[in-house]
Amino acid sequence: MLIQRIRALFNPERYHGWGREKKFFEGWYFKIVNATEDRSFAFIPGIAMDEEGKKQAFIQILDGQSKSSEYIKFDFDAFISASGKFHIQIDRNTFSATQLVLNLESVQGKLNFKNRIPWPKKWYSPGIMGPFSFVPKMECYHGIVSMYHDIEGELKFLNETVDFTGGRGYMEKDWGHSFPSAYVWMQSSHFSEENISLKLSVAKIPWMRSSFVGFIAGFWFKDKLIKFTTYNFTKLERCEVTSDSVHVILINRKYKLEIQAVRDSGAELAAPIGGFMDARITETMTARLHVKITDRKANQVIFNDIGKKAGLEVAGKISEIIVNSRT
Repeated sequence: MLIQRIRALFNPERYHGWGREKKFFEGWYFKIVNATEDRSFAFIPGIAMDEEGKKQAFIQILDGQSKSSEYIKFDFDAFISASGKFHIQIDRNTFSATQLVLNLESVQGKLNFKNRIPWPKKWYSPGIMGPFSFVPKMECYHGIVSMYHDIEGELKFLNETVDFTGGRGYMEKDWGHSFPSAYVWMQSSHFSEENISLKLSVAKIPWMRSSFVGFIAGFWFKDKLIKFTTYNFTKLERCEVTSDSVHVILINRKYKLEIQAVRDSGAELAAPIGGFMDARITETMTARLHVKITDRKANQVIFNDIGKKAGLEVAGKISEIIVNSRT
């Protein structure tokens, strides 16, 4: 078990629950949007263990267009994970970095994922969390499986078959024991041009006997990943939330990222608290993100566009992560 956990530490996409028996969750997030952009879904397979050691496996389904969700619970024994790669199975459903196979009552089919863009790995920074990956007993860890990829295949939903060939996808994951007490998360791969993707989250992070506002963002643009993270000397200049918008500004040594997100209604999802899926959050897949990137040295705007089909979550005591500094 120890070797498997060490290997997973340097490969965030893999299963991290080896040897865990209580107060632990792990879930993967598969976002898919078809080529015509009129159908979007998120599939979330995972496992959960409460403080008493009660365990379950699950698959959540979020329908972006109908703004509805489904939580399907399985016996924990239905969950099987490969030890040397990211490949999990829940009953007759399989999930990996390259494929998704579903055999559920409400949806069946297979999708293949091509031309994936993973978050770069280095021994001292094995994923999006950078050196924080090595900090033990954090509330929640995060990983990016693919910032952007192409989809092939189709899914059958009850009496409707949806072709996802030519569509775009995104994959990430979380593990730990609870989601943050306050956070904002957003993601879009649907801008005016292809091969562009944005992911951002701002959250309250427990630390020692205190806490801080942490953030991680990545912008894939012109075959380059621009990083805005707590650990690479980025500054969170603004995080403001209203009932209809979210405004975030991040500045690093080279670039300034400004996002004005337009909120929309969504569906309720189960979320982890104390290892079990007893919390509730709301996620929309129809938000719009106005994204502007400025090259600070050249004092030039290098990107200014609207991201559609955006996932957006605003959860918890948002006052804990409001930032409005003037520089």
